Amino acid sequence: MARAVSQLCTAAQFAEPDYAHWCGQIREAPRLHRKQWEFCFILSALEQGRMLRPGRRGVGFGVGQEPLPALLAGMGIDVLATDLGEDEADQLGWTNGQHASAIAQLNNRNICPGYLFDQHVRHRVVDMNAIPTDIRGYDFTWSACALEHLGSIELGLAFIRNSLNCLKPGGLAIHTTEFNVRSDEETLESGGTVLFRRRDIEGLAAGLRAQGHAIELNLNPGEGEMDQHIDVAPYSVDRHLKLELAGYVTTSIGLIIRKAG
Repeated sequence: MARAVSQLCTAAQFAEPDYAHWCGQIREAPRLHRKQWEFCFILSALEQGRMLRPGRRGVGFGVGQEPLPALLAGMGIDVLATDLGEDEADQLGWTNGQHASAIAQLNNRNICPGYLFDQHVRHRVVDMNAIPTDIRGYDFTWSACALEHLGSIELGLAFIRNSLNCLKPGGLAIHTTEFNVRSDEETLESGGTVLFRRRDIEGLAAGLRAQGHAIELNLNPGEGEMDQHIDVAPYSVDRHLKLELAGYVTTSIGLIIRKAG
C-alpha cells in the first residue's frame, strides 16, 4: 500500500500493488471489504515501520480468531494475543466464531507451521478497559475492529492512549475502528458499538502530539464509485467499504501512532 498514515478505508487502496500480497499472506482472495482492508492496513503499516522482523515482539488486543498472530509468528515475531475471557465473550455475543476459546484457533488457517506457532504465540485473557501493568516493553501493538465495542467513545480513546504504555520508546500502535463519515455531531456515543467522529480523532491526535507522540491523519473519504456506495443489511461480501448502521454511515479508519522517544 502507499505510504502508511492514519486514514480511512477507500477504494483506491485496494488497487495498490501490495494489497493482493497481504491478502495472499492471510490466505484470502482480494475483495472490496473493509474488514479485509483492516488486516492489510495493519500489516502494511507494520512492514513500513520495520516491525516485521524476526525477534520483534508484538501484542494484539481483542484478537478473536484473526489471522495476524499466526502470520507474525511465521515471521519469527513473538506475539502475545489477548482477548476477553470465554464467559464474558459469551455474554456479549462474541462466541459465534469471533472469539478464540483455545490458542490453536489462532492458526486455524494453517498459516504458520505448528512448531513456530507454539514457539512464538502466547494467549492471555485481557480486558481492554484495564490493560495489566505487566504488559510492557513491546515493539508494537495492534487491534482490529475491537475498540469500538468497549462501551463508549471515551473508553475507546482511553484504550488507544493506554496501549502506548505497552510499547518501548519509538514503538508502534496500530488500531482500526469505526468512523462516522456523515456527521461530526450526532453519532453512536455509547453502547455495544460506537462510531468515532472527525472531532474525536482530531482531538485524540492533538493530545498525542502534545505528549510527543507522532500521528499523521488523512481523513479523505475517497472519490471513487465504490466510495459513494453505501452497503445496507444484509451486508455484501465484496461491496462493503461504507455501510448504514443504526441510521448512520460508517467506514473503517486505521490509526498509526509512533510512541515518543
